[in-house]
Amino acid sequence: MSDVEMTRIPAGSVLRGDQRGEDRREITVEAFDIGVYPVTEEQMAEILGITAQNPRRPAVQVSWLRAVRFCNALSEWEGRDPVYAYDGEVVDWDTEADGFRLPTEDEWEYACRAGSTGSTYGPIAEIAWTAGDGLRGPVEVGGRLPNLHGLFDILGNVSEWCWDLFAPETSDARVFRGGGWSDARAVVRASARRGANPRAIFDDVGLRVARGALNRTR
Repeated sequence: MSDVEMTRIPAGSVLRGDQRGEDRREITVEAFDIGVYPVTEEQMAEILGITAQNPRRPAVQVSWLRAVRFCNALSEWEGRDPVYAYDGEVVDWDTEADGFRLPTEDEWEYACRAGSTGSTYGPIAEIAWTAGDGLRGPVEVGGRLPNLHGLFDILGNVSEWCWDLFAPETSDARVFRGGGWSDARAVVRASARRGANPRAIFDDVGLRVARGALNRTR
């Protein structure tokens, strides 16, 4: 299949959250691997046995539940231990497994910021596809500048599912981060955070896989 290109994110700390927000705090993560690009239609199609209409575009219309199943399928394809186990729609994480998974929120924001403390890691028109570009859907990955970790499209193009619950005390909604092609430039930022039912699908939400050390959001 088309390889899922991964890069190593070194251990470290960064301030998470918006400077005006209540969740402004330092986060520390252990080293882990993350995809250089969002998962593409081609990669999703090859693993799940479906047709890719636009092979190099990010896969969308992917629910959180389908995203974790894709991670397990990719792990099995590459001979790794699947990370997730299911009991209906209840999903558990095997912290000892070496397979692919969704990043935690802390991992995602740490990887996105790449050491930056502002709302973005560069001029938004140069690093992200947004509503300011007049798009009708996601575009091929890798068309805008990467961050200092070499990650493309981690802001803009499509938002990306994370492992975490959006509001653990009140619902089972799962988090997606970053903002996508249909979002205004002002809301496409490292601290952008939204959530949805794990069965929900959107035309501007996809996923990026991670692998390695457990970095659960506190």
